[in-house]
Amino acid sequence: MATNSTWNSNHSIEMDGEVVGETPKNKWVKLNVGGQIFLTTRTTLCRDPKSFLCRLCQEDPDLNSDKDENGAYLIDRDPTYFGPVLNYLRHGKLVINKDLAEEGVLEEAEFYNITALIKLVKERIRERDAKCSQAPRKHVYRVLQCQEEELTQMVSTMSDGWRFEQLVNIGSSYNYGNEDQSEFLCVVSRELSNTVNGTEAEPTDRAKVLQQKGSRMRELRM
Repeated sequence: MATNSTWNSNHSIEMDGEVVGETPKNKWVKLNVGGQIFLTTRTTLCRDPKSFLCRLCQEDPDLNSDKDENGAYLIDRDPTYFGPVLNYLRHGKLVINKDLAEEGVLEEAEFYNITALIKLVKERIRERDAKCSQAPRKHVYRVLQCQEEELTQMVSTMSDGWRFEQLVNIGSSYNYGNEDQSEFLCVVSRELSNTVNGTEAEPTDRAKVLQQKGSRMRELRM
């Protein structure tokens, strides 16, 4: 069976409408993403034919595809998060370093309009959030010493997730004016849920006020 073939201007053979024998010059593509150079192939960039990257290397007239002095396509995006995007197009797997946030990769996947990757990153984020919500919660406890007339003030200060666990009368009564006063130990607790990368976040201003009040009370007893 005879086939029709022509030699086009790009030095590749077009046989019955299909282009074969593409030269290395046309196969490889350089991208300048935020000042960092990436070298890849048109085949990789066109894994998703509707993506921005595929349209870019095909020199879609609707895209403003400027190039640098070395012929690399200029893309004003963060190169740190472009790496996982490009690797996904290369081998179809989502690999994200521990120091990178999934949300950053999602932002880039949406910018480049890579549909399958967008779905994959969103699933990864849901799985991560589900694990965090199922993780065992920890509690921190504080023991504050206060006088009887200070209990009301202590209650008004209690906020930011702190709550009373136990009130213990330590039995050291003393006279205040014409009234007998007692001293108490207040046991308070707070659930630790505000963690960042496994490290407890700093206490908020209200929590610090509560801790400082307890410290001052202990100093007054000494």
